[in-house]
Amino acid sequence: MTEKLISTIQSIINLDTKEIDCIKLLWKEKSFKKGDLFLAEGQICKQVGFIVSGLMRYYINHDGEDKTYAFARENTFICNNESFIPQTPSTKIIQALEDCEILQISYEDLQLFYKSVKQAERFGRLVIEQVFIQTLQDLSSFYTGTPKLRYEKFIKEHPDLQQRISQYHIASFVGVKPQSLSRIRKKTFNQK
Repeated sequence: MTEKLISTIQSIINLDTKEIDCIKLLWKEKSFKKGDLFLAEGQICKQVGFIVSGLMRYYINHDGEDKTYAFARENTFICNNESFIPQTPSTKIIQALEDCEILQISYEDLQLFYKSVKQAERFGRLVIEQVFIQTLQDLSSFYTGTPKLRYEKFIKEHPDLQQRISQYHIASFVGVKPQSLSRIRKKTFNQK
């Protein structure tokens, strides 16, 4: 199961055999059933995960309403950095949308990873930079784009996820009610 993780890390930094063994030792396998929480609101995020198989969503609960703001799929990392880095309670929730197999590393073991693998801190910085840029792009899109444009962007960037994510969660991500998403989808389909 660690082959995908090692391949992902090696796409960014070089690893020697000793460092690969270190990764295999520090990252632990964990399974989540559909609906399970990787992180609950109010918990401190103590793990970084790497999704080997499955799909998760990030959301907040605002006045009793779920507001989805991101999805994570195979070969991506999951974490609420806002909670994980300072080790403070999370205001965000991360939930499995499908049965998931992940590899996870604790906050303490991540510090050991940074010390034991020569370029690990560089790897961590580059991953966080990607997360930061994506967050800024998503935030900008939410304030400057219409729901129709956000939906079209979602379809363009994640064409396969339409079949894996409920319309309710896609509507939440786009920032509309499910009925409005149906109208947007119909208009988008009719324009093609």
